[in-house]
Amino acid sequence: MPNLFRTTAFKLTAIYLVIFALFAGFVLGYVAWNAKRLLDDQIRSTIDAEIQGLAEQQRLGGIRRLVNIIERRSRAPGASLYLVTTPVGERLAGNVEALQPGALDLPGESEIEYSRSSDALDSPSRAIVRVFVLPAGFRLLVGRDLEERDRLGVVIRRAAGWSLLLVFVLGCFASWFVARRVLKRIDDMTDTAQTIMAGDLKGRLAISGTGDELDRLALNLNAMLDRIGELMSGMQEVSDNIAHDLKTPLTRLRNRAEEALRTAQSPDELRGALDASIDEADNLIRVFNALLMIARLETGRINDSMAELDLSEVVSGLAELYDPLAEEAGLEIVTEVTPDLRVLGNRELIGQALANLIDNALKYGKPTGDAAPVVRVAAAVVAQQIELSVTDNGPGIPEADRGRVLERFVRLDQSRSKPGFGLGLSLAAGVVRLHGGQIRLEDNAPGLRVVMLLPEAPPKPVETAGEGALPASTAQTNPAGLQSA
Repeated sequence: MPNLFRTTAFKLTAIYLVIFALFAGFVLGYVAWNAKRLLDDQIRSTIDAEIQGLAEQQRLGGIRRLVNIIERRSRAPGASLYLVTTPVGERLAGNVEALQPGALDLPGESEIEYSRSSDALDSPSRAIVRVFVLPAGFRLLVGRDLEERDRLGVVIRRAAGWSLLLVFVLGCFASWFVARRVLKRIDDMTDTAQTIMAGDLKGRLAISGTGDELDRLALNLNAMLDRIGELMSGMQEVSDNIAHDLKTPLTRLRNRAEEALRTAQSPDELRGALDASIDEADNLIRVFNALLMIARLETGRINDSMAELDLSEVVSGLAELYDPLAEEAGLEIVTEVTPDLRVLGNRELIGQALANLIDNALKYGKPTGDAAPVVRVAAAVVAQQIELSVTDNGPGIPEADRGRVLERFVRLDQSRSKPGFGLGLSLAAGVVRLHGGQIRLEDNAPGLRVVMLLPEAPPKPVETAGEGALPASTAQTNPAGLQSA
């Protein structure tokens, strides 16, 4: 119960209850005030009508006739009040036995206390009256008892009290019911969260199916937990791959250093061992640089370096740069590039991604049959997007593995006969995602076709000077020093 009273649902319901009670009290008070005003107006209208009739009778027959009429009317039952007195206050006729002191000395309308008999002097009634001074100093009082108005006020006050009490009771019950229902769902979410914190990452928040705000919160939290689970699995897989792929070069580095200490007989042999160790260390640094680059791409921390660039120049420059390597591998690079392809992006990152794809094609794209030894690099506008593709005629990648090879440290070459650490395609995928595009791996029959789709830059209203050729020291080199998968 203490937890129930501290819930936001209970507090909000209680606040709504107070606001509703105040509003209901205001409405009932307004109704009572209008009812009282309406009755008072009716009483005044009745008094005015009787006064006009009595004034006419007094004009026609004098004070004696007026006294006779008032004496006759006073004997009739009802709420009307009449009184005629002498100039010194002696009662001549009427149904009022006693008045509060000074009531007849105030001509005009007033609300006074009175009694109809001497037996009721201790419990006077209230009435609205008008006092008139007649010729020769006589006093005439005409009024109306307020018992009906007071009874109506009592009825309204009683109804208002019971209504507010009912509202309070029902509001408290509603607050308890709503808070208990919400608290139960919150407690279920808390229990699930504690289970997840205890290590069970498969736990998920329950969905009631009503589509309310708690369901929407649970759906978003479950999606977040799914994403966290994927990241945890990815971290575990990356950790396993790092341990597997980096253990060999680290062991080789240590063995070479140990062998040099044990067997080197001259400074030249020691220098050779140091050079080999430095090469191994450089390979390790390249791997870590690539991992850092992928992490930065996934967090989007390099969006500030985006600028409009000509992708045609980047593709042509990289294809020309890789021509000598293609000749050594017995392959030919063929380019099909549409001129003036404008994209909004980072020149170095796009060049790095394309370099990884070309490097992969040169390593694994050499055909085994009669297919032509060609690596085709193409760039064109397709459906308001720029399609950048690298195609080879090698053995390709099975369809079941095309999604997996975009992950870090995934290599289909189980023998590890080719240099690399399985980070090239992962980095290319990260670059494409950073630029708001897509990457696809397709069957070239035979071979593999890797397609990068990048959004086309919006046209500028005024032409600007074209950008220069791709600098060889930036876009045409491998900034991360990455050995592609």
